[in-house]
Amino acid sequence: MTTISKDESWQAIDAVRTEVADLIDTLTPDQRLQQSLCGAWTIRDVGAHLSMAALASTTFALKNAVRQGFRFDAIIRESTLAWSRGLSDAEVSGRLRTIVGNRTLAPTTMWRDPLLDALVHAQDIARPLGKSVTPHPEAAATATDWAWERTFGFPFFPARRLRGLRLVATDTDWARGSGKEVHGPVTSLLLLSTGRRTSYDDLTGPGADRARALAGR
Repeated sequence: MTTISKDESWQAIDAVRTEVADLIDTLTPDQRLQQSLCGAWTIRDVGAHLSMAALASTTFALKNAVRQGFRFDAIIRESTLAWSRGLSDAEVSGRLRTIVGNRTLAPTTMWRDPLLDALVHAQDIARPLGKSVTPHPEAAATATDWAWERTFGFPFFPARRLRGLRLVATDTDWARGSGKEVHGPVTSLLLLSTGRRTSYDDLTGPGADRARALAGR
């Protein structure tokens, strides 16, 4: 299977940060407020989220963790909304540019976490707008592996959610799971593995319809 190194991962992250910042700068105010693939966040919120791990203070993180009772999903959701409210539209993209080259990790995370975050959230922004961003297939394969492997699959649990399906990438050497095969670009398989709700028109194979049904839940 295709994997990339830690240094290559940071290079991909920086490329995504720059591309997303450039994309956000082209959007109208209404587009920035459009719903992203993340249920609780707008396009603007997702852009803001991508700078939060590298720039938010420990105090900010702890206060939000306490406020949300140390519940993981609530911490991420509400911290991002608070972070986004503190930024102007120009600062959302500006902060992304300032962290190009920044290697700061959020507490308890490893280097593959910001890779997964960057690649998934770039699609969370681009797909609802009908836009495309660079796919980075080898980086996406590494990120998708991490979505399946990190702490028994937490917080996405793809092995459990996609039980009975075998995901097979068509643009790089990557496959996971067992059962009816689902073929598609690894970026779409990454989104499927992380529970994103989107059309998945590019998926084929005997398990594709079931995969689309599971993604709609």
